[in-house]
Amino acid sequence: MKGRHEHKFYINHADYFQLRSRLRVIAKADKNTDENGGYKIRSLYFDNYADKAVMEKQAGVNRREKYRIRYYNDNTEFIRLEKKSKVNTLTYKISTPITKQQCESLLLGNYECLKNENRPLMIELYSKIQTELLRPKNMVDYEREVYVYPTGNVRITFDKNIRMSNSTGQFLNPDSVTIPSANAFILEIKYDGFLPEVIRNILQIDRRMQTEFSKYVVSRMV
Repeated sequence: MKGRHEHKFYINHADYFQLRSRLRVIAKADKNTDENGGYKIRSLYFDNYADKAVMEKQAGVNRREKYRIRYYNDNTEFIRLEKKSKVNTLTYKISTPITKQQCESLLLGNYECLKNENRPLMIELYSKIQTELLRPKNMVDYEREVYVYPTGNVRITFDKNIRMSNSTGQFLNPDSVTIPSANAFILEIKYDGFLPEVIRNILQIDRRMQTEFSKYVVSRMV
């Protein structure tokens, strides 16, 4: 599995409009972009009783991981289980599809469905649930706008309207109530071996201060 570089920056409203207008000249919108220019993401995060994922993120632990379930644009017919890992400066992500029925079982605390599938990630999460007592902790909603640039396999995202809820049982209900958790625009840049100079210049990377912003951690602080 190949790791990717991932950098996040706080930007303001004016920055957002300026940067997206520049990107549109050289980069393409993600193929999943809807008529509004982006898409909605809802994620359900797992953590243990000691909030291990939160504590490790805040402490800047060099090797850490988190598990989440995610779907897009309120479409609960396509749901994915994901594991995101950080090893020093590189980020790794693996995922596998799960059914709506399996997701409903997890929300009810019926975790046996994970071990009945011959898929490593599901079995791994089941093991963590048993040994580390991982449980669904909260869900996070946000809107994402994505641009891609082929050289360097660059993916640039703008995340906004970040909201949360502790009512994990309502994860599959698109109409469930959420509350604002961060009044911020987040610029995120992901790439493989190198970041092309044209992208670096357009986004003015060298003039920006990087952040360790985590939508999950911020939402847990609300």
